[in-house]
Amino acid sequence: MLILGLETSCDETGVALYDTERGLLAQALHSQVAMHAEYGGVVPELASRDHIRRAPRLIRRVLDEVGLSLQDLDAVAYTQGPGLAGALLVGAGLASGLAFALAIPAIPVHHLEGHLLSPMLSEPRPEFPFVALLVSGGHTQLMRVDGVGRYTLLGETLDDAAGEAFDKTAQLLGLPYPGGPAVAQLATHGDPYKHRLPRPMLASGNLDFSFAGLKTAALTLYNRLGPGSAADIAASFQLAVVDVLAEKALAALDATGLERLVVAGGVGANQALRARLKAEAQRHGFALFYPPLALCTDNGAMIAYAGALRLAEGLTDGSFGVRPRWDLEELAPVSAAAAT
Repeated sequence: MLILGLETSCDETGVALYDTERGLLAQALHSQVAMHAEYGGVVPELASRDHIRRAPRLIRRVLDEVGLSLQDLDAVAYTQGPGLAGALLVGAGLASGLAFALAIPAIPVHHLEGHLLSPMLSEPRPEFPFVALLVSGGHTQLMRVDGVGRYTLLGETLDDAAGEAFDKTAQLLGLPYPGGPAVAQLATHGDPYKHRLPRPMLASGNLDFSFAGLKTAALTLYNRLGPGSAADIAASFQLAVVDVLAEKALAALDATGLERLVVAGGVGANQALRARLKAEAQRHGFALFYPPLALCTDNGAMIAYAGALRLAEGLTDGSFGVRPRWDLEELAPVSAAAAT
């Protein structure tokens, strides 16, 4: 079965082809970073318009790359939510139109489920059950995963997600958009132990997160010390975020008794976080899994793969619509046989 995956939830247009027998065949991605950088963040209307321009060309590109045509498709998977409503509508409209014209299913996919399953596109693949640390731009969550569609929320951010905190801290330090990579790069020139920034909710006794106060502490420090302190503040800020994410992930493993940790989402590409979790995995003896670096950010491959699993179970939806807000726990489960 050949599935076309479309990802248009925010500021990246992702398209991919996944074959249930041969695996990932091709993918293409267009990032809108340069367009939004002028505004210091994503402008929803501009994002939607750019998805309209880019998606058809990317679909043609991936098909041409492997010598296939639209008529070879067995299904179209698309991100139904969560995300920006207008951007989601572009992908939903394109997927539904193609599906109707080709008389094939359109498969709605949860954006976070795509991230959650993306490590299964590499080797070794994690086995169920596992704990997942989802750290994308707008989400920071810990989930217990017992199978595809079988998710239990263990903890989540109460305000800013880790990625949002990186972006907002970058702004206050005068760094360009996107903020996460910019803060990480500046941090390599600073002393992470120069300033002791707070570790929000580290002693809360639960698995929830909060990063708004950390961002405010960094701003207060920067206003007091001035631009010359930026590198040290960036390094200290990054260390504080990494400490919280790592300690909460360890607590989740301990609480569930599981020995596998999956890290997915754009912040999962942060090298300081990866180094810390690798050291913790060696110290505590748990297995650690990531998607390939190219699949850490939003992409069509994760949507095509998640769509393939749902197609195998007949979990398609003929109705048209998007879900800008969508609880991951609401998803219907997929059998273990379909997920192999």
